Amino acid sequence: MKQRILLILLMISVTYSQNQKLTLEGSIELGLQNNKELKIAQSKLRSSEAKISEVNSMFLPQLKLMANYTRLSDNVPPFQVTVPLLPTPIKISDPLLNNYTLRLSIQQPLFMGLKLLSSKKAAEYNFDSAESELNKEINETALNIHNAFWNYYKAEEVKNLLEKSLQQIENHLKDTKNFLDNGLVTRNDYLKLQVQYSNTKLQLIEAKNNLEVARAIFNKTVGLPLEAETEAVADELEIQNDDYDPKKLIIEAKQNRDEIESLTSRLKAAEENITSARSGWFPSVYLSGNYYYSNPNTRFQPLTNEWKNTWDVGVTLSWDIWDWGLTSAKTTQAEELSIQTQLSLDKLTDNIEVEVYQNYLNLVKSKEKVVVSKISVEQASENYRIISEKFKEQLATSTELIDAEVSELQAATNLTSSLIEYKMAIVKMEKSIGRKIY
Repeated sequence: MKQRILLILLMISVTYSQNQKLTLEGSIELGLQNNKELKIAQSKLRSSEAKISEVNSMFLPQLKLMANYTRLSDNVPPFQVTVPLLPTPIKISDPLLNNYTLRLSIQQPLFMGLKLLSSKKAAEYNFDSAESELNKEINETALNIHNAFWNYYKAEEVKNLLEKSLQQIENHLKDTKNFLDNGLVTRNDYLKLQVQYSNTKLQLIEAKNNLEVARAIFNKTVGLPLEAETEAVADELEIQNDDYDPKKLIIEAKQNRDEIESLTSRLKAAEENITSARSGWFPSVYLSGNYYYSNPNTRFQPLTNEWKNTWDVGVTLSWDIWDWGLTSAKTTQAEELSIQTQLSLDKLTDNIEVEVYQNYLNLVKSKEKVVVSKISVEQASENYRIISEKFKEQLATSTELIDAEVSELQAATNLTSSLIEYKMAIVKMEKSIGRKIY
């Protein structure tokens, strides 16, 4: 019974792997779950969050426990005092060779030259930057999935078109063979169709290979095994009634792009790091306290072999009066990093403007190509229908029929390519202005 259940489960698993149909939405969801780059970005985000916790802990009192044992050598003399007019010294205490100390210390920073506050803000800005980087990586991954999906879908459609064209040529070959047997066409006409059949078959072989390559790329993009049997499923592609204003698109991109948000946060963090570097010019002030439990306790004289406790509280000021330009060098480095980040932000903004405008032009172009391709398909299909009917009536030559078939196939292929190019142009346009494409 168990063997039958295992066999059924295995068959279900194999059947599922052989018939895995994926929509665009399903592909994106699957790809985002399995993408390694996203996992790296998520790890960086968690690291940035941990950095905030690290800096916050520096604002809080630091509690430390220390234990110490010391053994003195046996030749230590007793503690004694020599008094004038007395022949022998007065012994105060015998030497205690074993020393035990427990110390519990607490230290609270009061002022660090704004180092802690600026470090906290810098960590928070770096976290915001990592969060924006994660969002950017998600969008980049989604774009790769879009591209892999539509290339896979296109390869499948091209293969289907070639198979359809091959079937049409086979039908014409049968008709032409009958015409040849009845002396209605020349052998040359029949050979021309055979050559066209062979050429189309070669194209189909190439198309099938391209399909397998596209499938493999798609599978790895969404995190599936290389040879997984998948199928890209999509609704009929149509042109959308969209009307984009390039100026508004550029404004939206500057407001929404994750890359700009990330660099802006980095710039703020760099400015806070300047303040942190300058803290070396200011004193540091700490409030500290200690609790001692020792045997012997050196604060009690004379020393006795007893456990005694004492405590102390104090304020400590530490100020580096001269550090040979260390603070100045750190400050200069922080300032230059801020300048570099600002220039990178300006450069990124310029590049985004060009990217948005270029994607806008590509979208307009691809939309026009779809319109022209649809007209070409209608014309080529009608031309093929007319020539095919004429050929059956022996009013058209095999050359005209072949030309009509080639034109119809090329027009259909161009339409498929144009529709997918248009679809990807929309996706790239949406991504370039900072919209989510997942």
